[in-house]
Amino acid sequence: MSELLRLFLIFLTAALVQNILLIRFIGLCPFFGVSSKVETSIGMGIAVTFVMTMASSACWLIWNYLLNPLGIGEFLYIVSFILVIASLVQFEEIVIKKISPPLYRAMGIYLPLITTNCAVLAAATEGVKPGFLKLNVAFHYSFIEAIIFSIGVALGFTLVIIIFSTIRERIELAPVPSIFKGIPITFITAALMSLAFMAFYGLFGL
Repeated sequence: MSELLRLFLIFLTAALVQNILLIRFIGLCPFFGVSSKVETSIGMGIAVTFVMTMASSACWLIWNYLLNPLGIGEFLYIVSFILVIASLVQFEEIVIKKISPPLYRAMGIYLPLITTNCAVLAAATEGVKPGFLKLNVAFHYSFIEAIIFSIGVALGFTLVIIIFSTIRERIELAPVPSIFKGIPITFITAALMSLAFMAFYGLFGL
């Protein structure tokens, strides 16, 4: 298998075949909390993409050059990774508040909650400990592969949350029976999207 093909399969698996939201059901809090408007969904997608990519890169270096060589990785990797993610989220929060106050207010509590977003932690952990998410990717990730994987997860997250927010905006204008308005129709929509994404499952034997 060529290197480019391997990177493509890692990316495709992370983004579609094993989508972090609709297939693995990880990181659902911002998925439901921020997806009522397309603008905020795009902002959240960009924020998660930045944090996830940077966190995965930093965590890969910490694991391979500090924790694992010292033999303390199995005990401290979660604490170390959360510290990295929290630092990146704090930096991002300051930048967004400075550059785009309306977006900062629209995201509300969900922006700092990226720190505890299990999707970010899961992607960072999978980058250094393949098999953590049970993604059936039998590769030991190199630094480049870990970055490609995290970008795939992040773009898959962004794609789904934007599609979901678009549907939710249209549902607001649709004649939905009163018993289904609000949370019920939101969950039904998410379930139908999950069924649609399951069509990617098993793609290319992944």
